[in-house]
Amino acid sequence: MKRSEPMTARVGVLPTRRSLDLEAAVSRPGGHRLRLPPGNMTSTSSTSPRAAASAAAVSTGADLPRPSRRLFAAFARYSRWFLGRHFHAVRLHGAMPRPADGGALVVYLNHPSWWDPLLAIVLAHGLLGERTHYGPIDAAALERYRFFRRLGFFGVEMGTVSGARRFLRVATQLLERPGTALWITPEGRFTDPRQRPVQLRPGLGRLARRAAAAGGESRAAPVVFLPLAVEYPFWVERFPEALLRFGEPVEASQLAAELGPAASPADWDRALGLRLEAAQEMLAAAALARDSADFHRLVGGRAGVGGVYDLWRAARALVVGERFVRRHGGEKR
Repeated sequence: MKRSEPMTARVGVLPTRRSLDLEAAVSRPGGHRLRLPPGNMTSTSSTSPRAAASAAAVSTGADLPRPSRRLFAAFARYSRWFLGRHFHAVRLHGAMPRPADGGALVVYLNHPSWWDPLLAIVLAHGLLGERTHYGPIDAAALERYRFFRRLGFFGVEMGTVSGARRFLRVATQLLERPGTALWITPEGRFTDPRQRPVQLRPGLGRLARRAAAAGGESRAAPVVFLPLAVEYPFWVERFPEALLRFGEPVEASQLAAELGPAASPADWDRALGLRLEAAQEMLAAAALARDSADFHRLVGGRAGVGGVYDLWRAARALVVGERFVRRHGGEKR
């Protein structure tokens, strides 16, 4: 791995369409940061002994990730530094919703870039630091970077029935834990932030429906689903902006009441997709306005053009007795 590359290796999310259509095959489970590209499906009879052992371990909770808060905080600081080196700023549009602390939280975001995992880690640590954070990752990548388990990632076999089962099984158990935050990119692939309609891969709706059913049975603290819109436009600086906006949170039980008992998993996916799309529309309008005053800056980054041009500007400011402002656009914040 090159030194300048963040270790985000195939972090990411929801199993493929066919794997998650197997409602009958996936017994009771349910489904955060972040990507599962489509892949060929394998039959359940081809599941490897290792995958079967892993599934058995998850059923007892023995294979769940055990994140280290200290390591997570250290990696979040690294991620913040890395974002600062490659962006002009990380900015939040609108307010940060504050779901009740007692229940679990599922943050689901659009997936425009491989920067998304680093951004999610910075947000998780900076805005939701009181929670314990988890996210799916390609099982092969987790074998290569095993310390990711200490960051809260759990492995799934991408594009397989066993991977879909494991994802839903682990996610269900994690959402039963108070103070959990699960991060997911349910589009399942890199997608332009202006693409409409927003289309989620099957899976998130199934997870929400199961969370609603579990809450109704146990009367546990509600599971909240929180959409997050992300995009990376260029404004006036050489470096891009990282812009984000949270949508309206919704409890799984509330969504169940809105959709009714006859709603299919696809109906749940569409309902959650519309909430994400609404957040993306508001963020897109703010991005087009290019007014930094409408945003709260979370991370300050780099500015200026650099090289001979900035050297000349600095020399000119010194000669005329002005303060040298590196920002190309003269931005105040």
